Amino acid sequence: MTNSNETQIHPTSVIENGASLGVGCNIGPYSIIGADVVLGDNVSLKSHVVIDGRTQIGDGTTIYPFASIGTAPQDLKFKGEPSELIIGKNNTIREHATMNPGTADGGLKTVVGDNGLFMMATHVAHDCIIGDNVIMANNATLGGHVTVGDRVLIGGLAAVHQFVRIGSFAVIGGMSGVESDVIPFGRVKGERASLAGLNLVGLERGGFTKDQIRIIQRAFKDIFDGDGNLDQRLEHVAKDNVGNDLVEKIVDFARNREKFGLCQPEQKKA
Repeated sequence: MTNSNETQIHPTSVIENGASLGVGCNIGPYSIIGADVVLGDNVSLKSHVVIDGRTQIGDGTTIYPFASIGTAPQDLKFKGEPSELIIGKNNTIREHATMNPGTADGGLKTVVGDNGLFMMATHVAHDCIIGDNVIMANNATLGGHVTVGDRVLIGGLAAVHQFVRIGSFAVIGGMSGVESDVIPFGRVKGERASLAGLNLVGLERGGFTKDQIRIIQRAFKDIFDGDGNLDQRLEHVAKDNVGNDLVEKIVDFARNREKFGLCQPEQKKA
């Protein structure tokens, strides 16, 4: 174990030999840190936090009581492979949250970006890839192999099916079951989630101009209400918006669907 004079370690905590602690860490009462854990500078564990496995946690991250980070994936195929959990900088991980490392089927790696807020009892399963500035509200759950873009908001008690992709700036309504890919800037809701429009509040807060938002709205309408099948509509939208990064982001995301189709508006589903 390595630590500086500025690092504070409560005497009731357990830190296994081999663990690495950065400068200015604060390890609260009854916390347990495994031998292969690496903590960046100024990481704070409030109390009763368990961090295990090959887990890296970036500078400035704060973890609250009874969180379980880096323990074995909840996957019956996992046989102890040397997988990793990599958590970025300045995240807030609240009480009873769980995050698991990767598996052989997913590249042996789970990755969480910077500046996220993971509220009470949220779950990030094995092999998930999560972007920056993501918020998961209380009891939101990600199945294995889920990909989440930057600045996504996932409402309380929402559940995202394994292998689903959620595009950047999307918002998932509370108590929604997400079984299909959600386009960037999309807004979905419902017991079995359907696409309810665009995340206009998120776009405004993200600094997008009114003109940019109008272009995205027009592309959204053409993709989901235009003539022809989905691939034909995507081709039409791509040709009409050459060089527009925001529309190209949506089109590229839609074209790259693999495991599941796109989450559709309710009338389209019907």
